[in-house]
Amino acid sequence: MITTGATYRVIVAKPGLDGHDRGARVVARALRDDGFEVIYTGLHQTPEMIVNACIQEDPDALLLSILSGAHMALIPRVLGALRDAGLGDTPVLAGGIIPDEDAKNLLALGVKRVMGPGTDTHDIAEVVRGLAAERRAKLEPK
Repeated sequence: MITTGATYRVIVAKPGLDGHDRGARVVARALRDDGFEVIYTGLHQTPEMIVNACIQEDPDALLLSILSGAHMALIPRVLGALRDAGLGDTPVLAGGIIPDEDAKNLLALGVKRVMGPGTDTHDIAEVVRGLAAERRAKLEPK
């Protein structure tokens, strides 16, 4: 575990019409228990709603959970809206049922990590902590 003394703020979001949020809730709880400040947006969020939450909460990372198969339609919209809002530096992670080929495409579009079912929550926390620390380091005045 990386211990920096910093509390990182993350948003866990469920874009689209996917009504299955058990995995997102498990990840949100695990991150909370690991010392993160977690904002869970709930089900049925549009990309615009997710980006508005990011504008309001200024998260160190955004975690998207999609099980509906709409990841190639929704995640690029979220990434574009983040860039348009001046939040393109926010690390975005994707989780859910995402085929390998789509995962490669999402990584090429700017998603930092794609994690499927069964990913250990401690591994998720370490990845998020590392990405959040990198983001904060880039934002600090030199």
